[in-house]
Amino acid sequence: MPQSLFNALSGLLSFSKSLNTISNNLANMNTPGFRGSDSFMENVMGDYGSRQQGTGIRTAEGQIEQTGNNTDLAIDGEGLFILRDPSSGKTYYSRAGQFVFDGDGYLVDTINHYHVQAVDSSGNLADVSITNLRTLPAAATTTVNVTGNLSNQDSTFSLPSFTVYDAQGNSHTYTATLTNNQSTTSGSWLVSVQDNNGQAVGSGEIRFGTDGSIQSGYNTIALSLPIGSATQNVTLNFGAPGTLSGSTSYSGVASNLVASPKDGHAVVGIASMSFDQNGVLQLKYSDQETKQGQRIALAAFPDETALQAVDGRLYEGAPNQARQVGGAGEGVFGKLTGGSLEMSNVDLTQELADMIVIQRGYQANSRVMTVTNDMLQQLYDSTRGG
Repeated sequence: MPQSLFNALSGLLSFSKSLNTISNNLANMNTPGFRGSDSFMENVMGDYGSRQQGTGIRTAEGQIEQTGNNTDLAIDGEGLFILRDPSSGKTYYSRAGQFVFDGDGYLVDTINHYHVQAVDSSGNLADVSITNLRTLPAAATTTVNVTGNLSNQDSTFSLPSFTVYDAQGNSHTYTATLTNNQSTTSGSWLVSVQDNNGQAVGSGEIRFGTDGSIQSGYNTIALSLPIGSATQNVTLNFGAPGTLSGSTSYSGVASNLVASPKDGHAVVGIASMSFDQNGVLQLKYSDQETKQGQRIALAAFPDETALQAVDGRLYEGAPNQARQVGGAGEGVFGKLTGGSLEMSNVDLTQELADMIVIQRGYQANSRVMTVTNDMLQQLYDSTRGG
C-alpha cells in the first residue's frame, strides 16, 4: 500500500512537468518562429509509477504574417535559417527570420545579433553582407539616347539640354541644334552639339526614311567631348534603324525630341532592398540601377525533433545527424516570403484541451494519495487497541 502513495506522487510530478511545457508554449504564442513542445511520459519498470521521458518539438509550420519590413523573411516549407555567432563561431538554426542590416552592413537577427548565412553555388557558407554594395562608384557616360519626333516641316530644332557624367561622377551639360538638310538630301538633318558655354564640341548627320524611322548608318553621332584635360567618347544614339522606338520624323506631329544618358552616374546609394522567393538579395539604387546580392542559406535535418532548443527561437544541431545546406526553392527547401514572419505554431485550443487532461490526471493522483493516506490511517487506528 505505501507504494501506491509513491506511484501517485510520481504521477503528480509528471503531470506538473507537463504543465510546465504547456505554460511555456502559451507564453510563446506570439514569439516569431517558436515551435511548441510536447511532453512524453513513461512507466517506471516494476510498477513504480511514471516519469517524464522528455519533450519533443512540433515541426508543423506557423502562420505567416506580413510585417512591412523588407528584410524580414519567412520560410514557406522545409528549412531553417543558419546563424553564426561572430564571437564564438558557433552555428545555430532558427525559423524566426526577424533580420536587419547592422551598422557594419551584416544581416543579423534582431535578438542575438548573430550573422545570417548565405550560400554560394558551391555550397559554401558566408555572412550576408552589403558592405561592398552600399554605393555604386561613379561611372562615365558612354551613350545618350534621343527619343521623340522631329517634324520634317521645321527648319531647325533645339534639343533640350542633356547631362553627361565623367569618370569622377561630375555632370556636364550639353545642348544640340538640328538643322533641316532635306533640300540637299532626303530625310537629312545636320546636328551640332554645344557645351554650356555655347562652344561647338561635335557634329554629324542623321537621316530618316519615308516611313519616319531612323536610317542605318545615320542613326548615331560619335562625339569626343573635351572634359577637363581629357577627352570622353560619347555616342548620341537616335534609335535602332528601321524601328519607331527611338527618334521618328513625321510632318503631322510637333517636334519634341528629348535626350537622356543611357548610362553613367555620380556615386549613388541604395534606395531599396528586398529578397525574392529564392532568397536572393535584390538591391535598387537611387539611379534605378539594380544589382543582386547573396542568397540566403537554409539547412535541413533528417529529424528536426532531435534538434536541441537553446533559446526559444534558436536550435543546435543534434549529435550524429548530418545537415543538408542549400537555397530556397531547390531540393527539399521551401520558398521564402519577404517582408513577412512565421509566427509560433502553438495552437491555443490544443493547449487548453491538454491542460484539462493534465488537471484531471493531477486530481486523480491527488485523490489516490488521499485514499492511501486514509487507508494507512485506518490501519494505524486499528492497532491502537492492542
